[in-house]
Amino acid sequence: MALLFWTQSAWAVDIDGVRYWVSPEKTRVVLEVDRTLKHKVFTLSNPHRVVVDIIDGHLKGKLLASDLKSTPLTTVRSYDHGDKLRITWEVSEAVRTNSFQLAPSGERGQRLVIDLYSKKRPQKAVKTAAAQVQDKRDVVVAIDAGHGGEDPGAIGPGGLQEKKVVLAIAKELKRLIDREKGFRAELVRTGDYYISLRKRTTKARREFRADLFISIHADAFKDPRAKGASVWVLSERGASSSMGRWLANSENASDLIGGVGDSVKLDHKDGSVREILLDMSMHSSQTYGRDIASRIHKKIAGFAKMHKRHVEKAGFLVLKSPDMPSVLVETGFISNPDEARLLRTSRYQKKMANAIYGAVKEYFWNRPPDDSLIAYQKYRGYNSGGKRTYRVERGDTLSVIASRHGVSLGDLRKENAIKGDKIRVGQVLNIPAG
Repeated sequence: MALLFWTQSAWAVDIDGVRYWVSPEKTRVVLEVDRTLKHKVFTLSNPHRVVVDIIDGHLKGKLLASDLKSTPLTTVRSYDHGDKLRITWEVSEAVRTNSFQLAPSGERGQRLVIDLYSKKRPQKAVKTAAAQVQDKRDVVVAIDAGHGGEDPGAIGPGGLQEKKVVLAIAKELKRLIDREKGFRAELVRTGDYYISLRKRTTKARREFRADLFISIHADAFKDPRAKGASVWVLSERGASSSMGRWLANSENASDLIGGVGDSVKLDHKDGSVREILLDMSMHSSQTYGRDIASRIHKKIAGFAKMHKRHVEKAGFLVLKSPDMPSVLVETGFISNPDEARLLRTSRYQKKMANAIYGAVKEYFWNRPPDDSLIAYQKYRGYNSGGKRTYRVERGDTLSVIASRHGVSLGDLRKENAIKGDKIRVGQVLNIPAG
């Protein structure tokens, strides 16, 4: 009997725990195991269930129904059949499944991942009311909060998690951008779930059709004395510093959590044509990205310690979209105790969001997309505050300017605090709303 018990224990696969993550696309179930395993996943109906059979599986601990809160899973049960362990989840609707195993990575051990996708046909996103009313489109900014789900990112003093800090900053940045007429922000990650690096950029490009991609992080370094915020753009030829190489490698490695997405496809083009088109597009997007990055760097430097006095370069995977300007912002080092104390406060998070917002608004008023509402307003004399302005030219009179813009002479005088009719060449007048 002792020999039989030893044999079963030696070959059994231990399931050390189960975690759940919910995203708009799927529900992810992650089983922590101690080695590779043989398994089978299938679904049943009446009621809807997801079942996994693990050969020679051994469950350590209990499966708690309380862990299923905020998921489409309603109950969970386990059955030990001797030669296999069966775990069954009841789900609120029919799902399709995909499962795969992940090798150990960083502090994570071997894992069995089961992704559940709704069988319901997804509804197309409804355009915003502003987009329906206006014949000119909004400038779209994709905001990518780094990490998420089972990938917490860097961990600071007291267990402060990067994924939570950057999501809070991303949500505040979205709030600021969305209140600005002619702008719309989209969050790549809206909650605590994992998205692969390639899928982040693919979502921004294909689903959001973003004019700009901003990835927000709060990384750590092996030396806790490292400090300072930084702004990064893509370097195809190598990082601009050893710190850049280290950060890029740590961020890019996060795709070990769960596969990678797709990339730009130009399959219908001849090889040489593809190369030329991608090179041209990449050069253009990188040029714009450097401009935006410089503005963000300057804004953040107004209140925060910067790691370098200039924008830095590294091979971050999320910056490699050839058709979309992309910038990565390191809001500080979460491994530095002083910066961690700042990053955990909503006051500092709002400061960081406001700095990025200011730079984005400034950039797009300077260089708006041709078909955007911002371009339409700018070329009709509006300023970044949403007001129309007019610069007085030789031969102009107040009455002519008022007539040309469809406003009354009295309103024009009142808007600009002018008592008589005297104006000067070069003077900028505010045009009242008609």
